[in-house]
Amino acid sequence: MMAVLATLKSALARPKPPVRVAVSLIALLSYGTTGFLYFELPAKPELGWGDALWWCVVTLTTVGYGDFFPSSAGGRFFVAVPFMCTGIGLLGYMLSFAATKMAETKTREARGMATLSLTEHVVILNYPSEGRVASVIEELTHAASFGADVTVVVVDDELDELPAPLAARGVRFVRGNPSSDETLTRASIDGARLALVLAKDRADVSSDHRNLAITVAIEARQKKVHSVVQCVDPGTAPLLRKAGCDSVVCTTQLDASFMSSEAVSPGLKAVVDDLVTSHGGQQLYVTPIEVASASTYGAVVAAAAARGHLAVGVMSAGDSRMNPPPSHQVKPGDRVVTIGPAKLGALKLG
Repeated sequence: MMAVLATLKSALARPKPPVRVAVSLIALLSYGTTGFLYFELPAKPELGWGDALWWCVVTLTTVGYGDFFPSSAGGRFFVAVPFMCTGIGLLGYMLSFAATKMAETKTREARGMATLSLTEHVVILNYPSEGRVASVIEELTHAASFGADVTVVVVDDELDELPAPLAARGVRFVRGNPSSDETLTRASIDGARLALVLAKDRADVSSDHRNLAITVAIEARQKKVHSVVQCVDPGTAPLLRKAGCDSVVCTTQLDASFMSSEAVSPGLKAVVDDLVTSHGGQQLYVTPIEVASASTYGAVVAAAAARGHLAVGVMSAGDSRMNPPPSHQVKPGDRVVTIGPAKLGALKLG
């Protein structure tokens, strides 16, 4: 009880600006309304409280319609003049306070200090460079499952302010440790659709330790968010999967695979790039198979072809088998790898 009284006493002794504005506005309108009626009502008995309040609002906002105005000397000099002088000052203070608050809000957002309230957005954790982040966003906006309207939030503890090109694209920014629960709350991670954890430095294995901590923080509070984590050392991938992330992308492993494949089959990387990019053309997709009992890969190929896709392989329990024979058995829970113009829904077999 004493704490409540102390808080109330402090609030009354040092009221916040919005409270001061509200009290001043109520006092000024009360003075103007009662004073206007007091001096003008004897000569104009048809006036009411609504008319007096309307005159106060019109005068305070400097509109001045002229439908109501004081005609008595007392109404003009004891009510109108003080009301106009005080009102214009109060109006200026209100406008400057609102402008300052808007500027502070924009500054807080630009510097990543705001708390966001979003849903179905994409959170990019770690900011390695503007180019890499912009490239990821470009791919997301061209993907049919996300589109140009997807909201992207960048989370980083070393970036001071979001670069202008990213801010111009509507990207939001939260500054703080990505593995901190408070930072994830400000980024609205609980309502996110996708979390992408990028490696801060693709040449530094210690980046994996940071990403492992971020993954644990995300999965500990919200397992429904689909998480894709980038790692440098292939040996870290099993740890990231144990931490609960949905997908792991090992950059060094991909680079080595691309280098050897390009050496054996020149031009292969260009084909792969075209299949994995979302900038039009044909892409690779992994689609769930809906089947009541065991079926054959030949039936999967036929079902995919009927929907304009080319089946190239099957994924079962995390293992992939490319171009299996038509007699290969497909079980419930398997997924088909296809090449096509757009993402398919579940592939149903009869």
